[in-house]
Amino acid sequence: MANNWTEAQINEIVASVLKQINGSASALAPWDATSYGGRKFIGIFADMNDAIAAANEGYKAVRAMSVAEREKLITVIREMTREEAEVMGLLGVAETKMGRADHKKAKHCLVADKTPGTEDIEPSVCTGDHGLTLTEMAPFGVVGSITPSTNPSETVICNSIGMIAAGNGVVFNPHPNAIATSNYAVDLINRASAKVGGPKVLVASVVKPTLETAQIMYKSPLIRLLVCTGGPGVVKAVLSSGKKAIGAGAGNPPVIVDDTADIAKAAKDIIDGCTFDNNLPCIAEKEVFVFDNVADELIAGMMRNGCYKLTLAQANELAKIVLNEVKNDKGQVKHVVNRECVGRDAKVILAKMGITVGDDIRCIIAEVPFEHLFVQEELMMPILGIVRVKNIDEAIDLACKAEHGNRHTAHMHSKNIDNLSRFAKAVETTIFVKNAPSYAGIGYGSEGHTTFTIAGPTGEGITSARSFTRRRRCVMVDKFHII
Repeated sequence: MANNWTEAQINEIVASVLKQINGSASALAPWDATSYGGRKFIGIFADMNDAIAAANEGYKAVRAMSVAEREKLITVIREMTREEAEVMGLLGVAETKMGRADHKKAKHCLVADKTPGTEDIEPSVCTGDHGLTLTEMAPFGVVGSITPSTNPSETVICNSIGMIAAGNGVVFNPHPNAIATSNYAVDLINRASAKVGGPKVLVASVVKPTLETAQIMYKSPLIRLLVCTGGPGVVKAVLSSGKKAIGAGAGNPPVIVDDTADIAKAAKDIIDGCTFDNNLPCIAEKEVFVFDNVADELIAGMMRNGCYKLTLAQANELAKIVLNEVKNDKGQVKHVVNRECVGRDAKVILAKMGITVGDDIRCIIAEVPFEHLFVQEELMMPILGIVRVKNIDEAIDLACKAEHGNRHTAHMHSKNIDNLSRFAKAVETTIFVKNAPSYAGIGYGSEGHTTFTIAGPTGEGITSARSFTRRRRCVMVDKFHII
């Protein structure tokens, strides 16, 4: 699927898809927060307090369900997510102006296929001379979830599957730039609930999410767990709430390529990962450290896979376009990404420099020094800074520094087990991907389950249903040990 649509073309495609689904092309603007294609969303409230109250009733209803009934509901969520993946992908691009619709469709299918359900919350039992102890994974109650604009509907659906499997109700405070897409996903969950006789409102959201609605969520006595998938600011706010919180923060994932790697494969894998949804996933490759003796070969391979190479002078010019300088209250200069460039196609970004390229160009690369902004800043754009290194010691040292201690994700292409092991131990990231594109780290084309909430700061890591539970122990002394 092409990814260079204009807004008008996207809206036309959306209307066409909606006509097939709803029998009508009379769709409202894609970013309307309460309805879509003539269908009024279920579970969307003007007041956050009302949304929390509705989610609490949803919690009571899901608590009354058997585990088998929850799993039946989750099965329908998966089916509907697959059926409507294209619509949500198109809506996500139309509303946020970020990413690629075909890749967003793939991410929704990944969520549908590989997000764990109730199988993730199996109890454990310990028996011995002194009786039996049963440990079960119990729900918290109502979960308050903050979701991002980068993976809006994917995160809503992924979190909902896990949280519902665990027996919770959920209320969302979506990113303001992705309200319609996020609320579409909330509505999908509620329509799935209706299909299996569940509560009308199982999960809830608001018409206009703000910092104020988030504060209401943080302070509500009905909210027992907060889950935040977003930037450092909102993660810090959640962790300061005084409640149990799960925080998925920022990253700046480095890639090391040593001289034992399959260089042709490494070049393709790195570009495939870096350009997936135009580098919006927080796990995506952000900067490359390559051994000097294979650097030319790697760069040539990248260019064969759709890269445009800038000179250092051009890279410096582009850095001023994609990053804005702002001063904090102490007068210190900080660089902030230009929102008009985040998640945009490489050709769109290059056009801002007056460079015209075709649709075959999907990534921008440049050889830069370690101190360059393309290395130090998380851009969330299909741009890669490439740094030459002499050996594995220098590569690991610089890569760990560029990761900035986020301990989020790192990648390496190598056939040297010692080098792979040394980097993995040194960087201490939640995800470490070897000899594959970055998206292998969330189960895309690899083993393991998926998630779009990677909780590095709070330690849960690759979250799943069990992450949204609390362990409860039931003890019977001197009984039910039958041998």
